[in-house]
Amino acid sequence: MYKYDQYDQGIVDARVEEFRDQVKRRLAGQITEDQFKPLRLMNGLYLQLHAYMLRVAVPYGTLDGRQMRMLGHIARKYDRGYGHFTTRQNIQYNWIKLDEAPDILADLATVEMHAIQTSGNCIRNISSDQYAGAAADEVADPRPWAELLRQWSTFHPEFSYLPRKFKIAVIAADEDRAAMRLHDIGIQLVERDGILGAKVYVGGGMGRTPMIAPEIKDFVGADDLLSYVEACLRVYNRYGRRDNIYKARIKILLHELGAAEYARQVEEEFALVKQLGIDPPLAELERITAMFAAPAFDATAADDIDRSDPDFAVWVDQNVKPHKQPGYAIVNISLKPIGGIPGDASADQIDLMADLAERFSFDELRVTHAQNIVLPHVRKADLYTVWQALNEAGLAEANLDLISDIIACPGLDYCSLANARSIPVAQKIATRFASPARQRDLGELKLKISGCINACGHHHAGHIGILGVDKKGTENYQLLLGGSGAEDVSLGKITGPGFDEDGIVDAIERVTDKYLATREQGERFLDTYRRIGFEPFKEAIYG
Repeated sequence: MYKYDQYDQGIVDARVEEFRDQVKRRLAGQITEDQFKPLRLMNGLYLQLHAYMLRVAVPYGTLDGRQMRMLGHIARKYDRGYGHFTTRQNIQYNWIKLDEAPDILADLATVEMHAIQTSGNCIRNISSDQYAGAAADEVADPRPWAELLRQWSTFHPEFSYLPRKFKIAVIAADEDRAAMRLHDIGIQLVERDGILGAKVYVGGGMGRTPMIAPEIKDFVGADDLLSYVEACLRVYNRYGRRDNIYKARIKILLHELGAAEYARQVEEEFALVKQLGIDPPLAELERITAMFAAPAFDATAADDIDRSDPDFAVWVDQNVKPHKQPGYAIVNISLKPIGGIPGDASADQIDLMADLAERFSFDELRVTHAQNIVLPHVRKADLYTVWQALNEAGLAEANLDLISDIIACPGLDYCSLANARSIPVAQKIATRFASPARQRDLGELKLKISGCINACGHHHAGHIGILGVDKKGTENYQLLLGGSGAEDVSLGKITGPGFDEDGIVDAIERVTDKYLATREQGERFLDTYRRIGFEPFKEAIYG
């Protein structure tokens, strides 16, 4: 994984001291909250309902044991003993004291981490496939390109004050494990005639007006990718609306211009940008790529797994995925215990995951956009030992991609923008469907909950989605069906009138009962929904 050079470290260290001075002036009353707000947001510090929240960047979801252990230290020393992993592959702390925020950033800087550009109208954390470098189906490891984009976008003088926040995802396989087409820019690395390049999608996003990004470039050579992305941003920065926050995202510009006209303007801009020479020299790309070389795998590692423990066997079947290297596997650690808070991990659990990464996964972890953790390179012979340690720590829930593997935002329990609580709804749904046998019978069913229209819980992309709204001062929950953030991307459709907290759980049960009654052999929930359509489910819900 990427290691800072003196320039990276110098930038982060300087930002810490700059923010320390800004906090000092705010606490002394020398600047107002209105003056301080844009400064703190540039450093990932939000003011929420009860306290400050700090969002820490985990670039493309990759970190090592030392960094993971630092996240546990921050949870223990500065928060209330836990952290919340997010759909942007970041981590948030919900109980931060303003006077301690600079010390947190200083601690992060000692392990090559920061909170820069985790908020504000700038290019946010670059996201990627959590199985990058381990998946057999990728044409290349996308992380060197994600890292290149991170460096290019950090403090980019032209794109630090965009019309609205901007999110980029990079993948390298046909299977989309990063919701790529629901980003402002989605990049899929591909090969054409032995040449590495990318398909480029622009104008996706969720929120108030969800849209799926159209393809605007079928192939751009890897050598030109940075210039092409720069051109995409320049057109947006020039024409994106700044007069209306609800129409400021690039998806609105694509909708108004049309994909073909936007692509035409990007091509014109691209021709100009190429003259600037911003694409990295080959030596720099090789320097970055070398840091993502494959670990020193054991070529003699056994490929069989002892499945004699039935609980372990269930976990392997659900949470362990194939690795491109024989004798190894990808381990998914669920942060979705039945009745727990999706995405939360205690400081002790964070420390344990760091320990397991160092001992069994070449000192590497990944944060997923589904709010789970991955150990990407585990020998199959070590799986049972890893499972035992996870089981003792409450981290061995065998529910990856099942109905209890719920994505949920913090909602009204923490967020000042939320209209309704997400966490209690997620807990009630998981408890209702707690039976492992029942969950496995339902099969792959991705359920996602947002506490407001901003869609931090990706409810539009859920096979089943839930949106919390305020209905005359009462929390109300709308039900959506048919969404997907994968390669078969689609947006969920609202079924009808909303429900209260208990009613939404009952409605979901009626939906799953209808699925079980009508599915055909081998069908997932989403397959059945697409085959029989919306109306049979609506009738099952409302009668």
